[in-house]
Amino acid sequence: MTGTPGSRILMVEDEEDIAFILRFLLERNGYQVDHAGDGRQALDRLRGDPPDAVLLDIMLPYHDGLEIVERMRAVDAWRSVPVLMLTAKAREADIVRALELGADDYVTKPFQPEEVLARLRRLLRRAA
Repeated sequence: MTGTPGSRILMVEDEEDIAFILRFLLERNGYQVDHAGDGRQALDRLRGDPPDAVLLDIMLPYHDGLEIVERMRAVDAWRSVPVLMLTAKAREADIVRALELGADDYVTKPFQPEEVLARLRRLLRRAA
């Protein structure tokens, strides 16, 4: 894993407009992006060669983001993959729960693009 552009990012986002913006932002900054639109797709994409980091929404069809991060932390191959929650859920209880389940960082929507990039770079550097 590297903390530099070129890293593989799994973006788990069911809202197409936000997914489009995030993909554009990440690819413009040199990241390789794999998009999952729901919890099932996210778990499928994690199998095999795990990504360098995951951008994860909470409110998703099939499996929510909290379940996904909890599952990630229970699987050896996924345990060390950094997870940045990117979600509209802004209540303190939601933030605390995500962090306690194993999320590495938490950003609420609407988000500032440069802040998301800075937090992602920091997580990738720490994981490298």
